[in-house]
Amino acid sequence: MPAITQRRIAGVCTLTLDRPEVHNAFDDALIAELTACLLELDRDPEVRAVVLTGAGKSFSAGADLGWMRRMAEAGEEENREDARRLARLMRVLDGLSHPTIARVNGAAFGGGVGLIACCDIAVAVQSARFGLTETRLGLVPAVISPYVIEAIGARQARRWFLSAETFDAATAQRIGLIHELAADDALDACVEAILARLAETAPGAVREAKRLVRRIARPEPLRQRGLDEANADLIAALRVGEEGQEGLRAFLDKRRPRWTGA
Repeated sequence: MPAITQRRIAGVCTLTLDRPEVHNAFDDALIAELTACLLELDRDPEVRAVVLTGAGKSFSAGADLGWMRRMAEAGEEENREDARRLARLMRVLDGLSHPTIARVNGAAFGGGVGLIACCDIAVAVQSARFGLTETRLGLVPAVISPYVIEAIGARQARRWFLSAETFDAATAQRIGLIHELAADDALDACVEAILARLAETAPGAVREAKRLVRRIARPEPLRQRGLDEANADLIAALRVGEEGQEGLRAFLDKRRPRWTGA
């Protein structure tokens, strides 16, 4: 079954992460499919906006358990290639020429937070929960870090990256990850209102506005490719390292890692 479903209405394409049975968690198939969908949409002049959301009660729980198990057993080079594919997905979403809206219908963790940070506009239900919990596993949110740090700032990143705490939607809005909050039964109305405002803008001007922000905020575009490579190297090394192996094994075995003293 496809991991992504598409729905197009009047120039708006909604991409739904469609693995509700695992809270729309990432695996290699979802990463490949979402990347391909985004690249196709980027070439389509009929598209005016892209909405990214999740099926069921969650936006995305981050890494899939089966995928994590495979990566825990893989070597460093395989982990590096895996991280590069995720980095490419984030870079494609971040650089999409069309406006992007994250319709955050529920919990978002790890890579799910990365997807939100890559979108131009983020709207979430008030009941949503968020977390960058990688350090509990002996890892770090390396691949998504450029986008999350840009969204929430270095000061906030230092707290949430280090502590691996979960936080609520009001906190997500306060730190800049989410632009607007909606009651659980008003999320669609909130997204539709944003789409209506976007429909009044000139498509070419919107594309140039996105490029303008990137050019001003990131004056060293060539550095980004090197950053992706460095982050892929880092996460690959951590996954096969002592703490990463212990953290992943403990998580998969449903026990506390040794460093907690339990």
